[in-house]
Amino acid sequence: MKKALIVGAGPAGLTAAYELLKRGAGEYEVTVFEESSHMGGISKTVNYKGNRMDMGGHRFFSKVSRVNDWWEEMLPMQGSPAYDDILLKRKKKLQKGGPDPEKEDRVMLNRNRVSRIYFDSKFFDYPISLKPETFTNMGLLTTIQVGLSYVYSAIFKREEKSLEDFYINRFGKKLYSMFFEHYTENLWGRHPRDIDPSWGAQRVKGLSIVAIIKDVFSKMLPNKENRHVETSLIESFAYPKLGPGQLWDVTASEIEKMGGRVLRNACVKKIHIDPEKKQVKGLTYVQNGLEHQVFGDILISSMPIKDLIGGMNDVPDNVAEVAAGLPYRDYMTLGILVPKLNLKNQTKIKTVGNIVPDNWVYVHDRTVKLGRFQIYNNWSPYLVKDLQHTVWVGLEYFATEGDRLWNLRDEQFTRFAISEVVKMGLIDSPSEVLDSHVERVRKAYPAYFDTYERIDEAVEFLSGLENLYCVGRNGQHRYNNIDHSMMTSFLSVDHILSGNTDKTEIWNVNTEKEYHEKGK
Repeated sequence: MKKALIVGAGPAGLTAAYELLKRGAGEYEVTVFEESSHMGGISKTVNYKGNRMDMGGHRFFSKVSRVNDWWEEMLPMQGSPAYDDILLKRKKKLQKGGPDPEKEDRVMLNRNRVSRIYFDSKFFDYPISLKPETFTNMGLLTTIQVGLSYVYSAIFKREEKSLEDFYINRFGKKLYSMFFEHYTENLWGRHPRDIDPSWGAQRVKGLSIVAIIKDVFSKMLPNKENRHVETSLIESFAYPKLGPGQLWDVTASEIEKMGGRVLRNACVKKIHIDPEKKQVKGLTYVQNGLEHQVFGDILISSMPIKDLIGGMNDVPDNVAEVAAGLPYRDYMTLGILVPKLNLKNQTKIKTVGNIVPDNWVYVHDRTVKLGRFQIYNNWSPYLVKDLQHTVWVGLEYFATEGDRLWNLRDEQFTRFAISEVVKMGLIDSPSEVLDSHVERVRKAYPAYFDTYERIDEAVEFLSGLENLYCVGRNGQHRYNNIDHSMMTSFLSVDHILSGNTDKTEIWNVNTEKEYHEKGK
């Protein structure tokens, strides 16, 4: 059997492992190396005393039928024929004294999509809508300024040399200054004028004032159900009952059932290549303090390019320089358990406890560092232990490993974050916090500055290693969503099984002109 070594148990790595075992007709011995104890990478779910945290917030929506079918196979949508069949089988088990099917359900829930911007102590729809509330919140003068600014930007297009140019061309300078400039700088630690416009092309393609107007009018048409919808404008999405990590826990379990191995707490340190044959020979990983070396016929890597190339031997100097300079953004999340939030539900959406219905809220308040906050109750009622009496909130901060914020001790960060939500008026006092938990995620967001402009040099080198396949967000240093990370793995397995060594199609995933939700 050929040996396939897969680095990373996130969406890309686990998808590749599952597909290779399922479709490889018993020809591959598959081992997955995961440096943590959790499955899912940044799509993991952390269970803290029965309250679950979704790290970053993950909506399951895709225009790729292959991905949707795969999700349905793993976790059928509640109410679908596949789900009803599973439930019937489990009820029969229950009648024979088996497990409670309600507790055992592997299922996707259909959830309402609500995301808004918190700016000037008011809620604005994200993306900005043309509802009367939008104009009321902005006021007459600001509304006029926004309109004139957009018209000017539509007539006098900027050459898109930076992300700032990209945003202004699509929204006008006034809206950009209100809703993009500060948030983007907070997210990346760089002003938009210093960020490559390809990040906007990656994440905001298809979204503009024109797209929003088109969506408003398309809803009025008789065949509105079949209208084209930008991904940012979707109104519902699928979501695993116990959080996104549930999907990847299930996938890891299926991989092991098929004979694959998933090594947890196994950190890959070195990649051994044969520069003459232009192939990967194997890798070295550390587990429980012990170093192990393994050889393989294929390497599928979802580890950060910076670490992948940094761990290789015989790398050209220019490639090593590009890899060493690739930037990333990390984030920190504080989960706080509170009896209530001082936010009134003025929408028509009903919620348990009448809390605001948002999945997450983008914070555009320049007086705080808080970037977003999630309300886990609204992602899935099963994420919260006491849904009737508590609100489980995730406070998200963007940082860079080693900076002042990152270096705060957990108790210091907790005090700081709670003081900010008190300052914003979300709660009245720190004493209202019943419990809290800190999580840190390294290399969550591959960034588009510094040596990124030379990324093609690294891609050319990596593509030249015949048996190496780079997949996923960090594996390609591209801000992919889950479905596109999975597509890189689907295509990699297609290539492996067919013997196709041209990696162009794999690297081109998510370069089409479609929009992908900001901030995931």
